[in-house]
Amino acid sequence: MTQPTNTRNLDNYGHAALEWSRAHDLLATQWRTIDVTFFLATVRPDGRPHSTGVGAQWLDDTLYFVSGPNTRKSRNLAHNPACSVSVRLTGIDVTLEGEAHRVTDPSILERVAAGYRDSGWPAEVEGEGFTAPFNAPSAGPGPWWVYRLTIHTAVGLATAAPDGATAWDFSR
Repeated sequence: MTQPTNTRNLDNYGHAALEWSRAHDLLATQWRTIDVTFFLATVRPDGRPHSTGVGAQWLDDTLYFVSGPNTRKSRNLAHNPACSVSVRLTGIDVTLEGEAHRVTDPSILERVAAGYRDSGWPAEVEGEGFTAPFNAPSAGPGPWWVYRLTIHTAVGLATAAPDGATAWDFSR
């Protein structure tokens, strides 16, 4: 597990800083469940924000997500890779901030596709993206692109005990 280089307690009520392992372990297991939705926030070229749900997975300490090449989010990321991904997990809300870049390496694409297949989405690698019999209605036609989020900062807000709020810095 990648460890943060710095941890900052954001709690104003005397609770201890949250452990990164709490968020990490839930990311590693709960992404596969149908009731977990990841929300990607990007910036349009004119500076306005854009947020939308994405199919994401946590694999080897990295968040990957899929997007159609002509979608607003892909066009935004091509202009500016800075983004955040937020998710509500059991007992903690997590926001991951960083930069997202396309993945085109065939071996990584196959590992990510296998993870999606294991979770019920029959993704297959085609060229530098994925195809499948179905995807989100807003994704447009495949093949769909795969992105890797390089996390700079994560923020966790506990929604169940142990309570707290913490920021984790992953910059090197």
